[in-house]
Amino acid sequence: MNTLATSLQQHLPVIDLALPEPAVARQIGEACRAHGFFYAVNHGVDEALMARLEDLSRRFFALDEPTKLQWRMALGGRAWRGYFPLGGELTSGRPDWKEGLYLGEELGDDDPRVQARMPVHGRNLFPEHAALAGFRETLLATMSALTGLGHRVMRRIAQSLALPPGYFAERCTADPLILFRLFNYPTRPVPAGTDAQWGVGEHTDYGLLTLLRQDDVGGLQVKTRTGWIEAPPLPHSFVCNIGDMLDRMTGGLYRSTPHRVRLNTSGRDRLSFPFFFDPAFDARVQPIEGLPPAGDDSASRWDRANPHAFDGIYGDYLLGKVGAVFPQLRDQVL
Repeated sequence: MNTLATSLQQHLPVIDLALPEPAVARQIGEACRAHGFFYAVNHGVDEALMARLEDLSRRFFALDEPTKLQWRMALGGRAWRGYFPLGGELTSGRPDWKEGLYLGEELGDDDPRVQARMPVHGRNLFPEHAALAGFRETLLATMSALTGLGHRVMRRIAQSLALPPGYFAERCTADPLILFRLFNYPTRPVPAGTDAQWGVGEHTDYGLLTLLRQDDVGGLQVKTRTGWIEAPPLPHSFVCNIGDMLDRMTGGLYRSTPHRVRLNTSGRDRLSFPFFFDPAFDARVQPIEGLPPAGDDSASRWDRANPHAFDGIYGDYLLGKVGAVFPQLRDQVL
């Protein structure tokens, strides 16, 4: 293991997914109990694909804003897809200093979920431009590769809980809800009149598992039991973290961890690519049998909310959250 990885391991664990399954499961269990975060290396995702994703994403974000607004989220309707400009997304009620492109599983109009007008399902708004040859194909290939990695990590998480490897697939992720984001954090100063102090404010993720690809700029911070720590880039890795629904399913044994992104003052724009591997929209999220029940720990949580009080399908939980992210689009989805 190189010097950088050794240094990182003092904070967030680095887990080699190519190790034997029992060792990977044990290390993931330790990481989920201690931090809710870990780095995954030797994950099997093609590095050439990730390089194309970064290159094409930089080209997309380099376009002028009127051009990018041709694919604005207001045109995505109930699918909740498309581009949003700087300050267009809220975290904890405050604007984030980033721009982004929302994507998800590509579904045709004949898909039963689309015909049933199920929110956050449908077609993507793939940017088409002379500077972006191959962007659509690269995005689809990336989502396919990360879906496979998500299944693989969830199998190891199941084994870490002494459950059958297919436990989550049998109950809620046979056809997971896939949400993918391209985020750009500009390095310029915050304009006068905005209260944005962070690239992204403190929050936890909603679902089961997040796989994050970072560029080499950095800025991610994680709130541990002893305070905030940096989660700097580790080449050829994904940062993995668990969300509120895995917290609920494990009765708080694996707790969703608050994290945030520092305002980018590096002199270069920062890219990050979070991929959310979540329960199916209509999956009922239930506690895992045999684990101790969770208490009400809302007083110690960042938002004073208690995910263990939720009882319903994942889509209800998700929609209750995303309506606060883009208030101007809420009526199109809810």
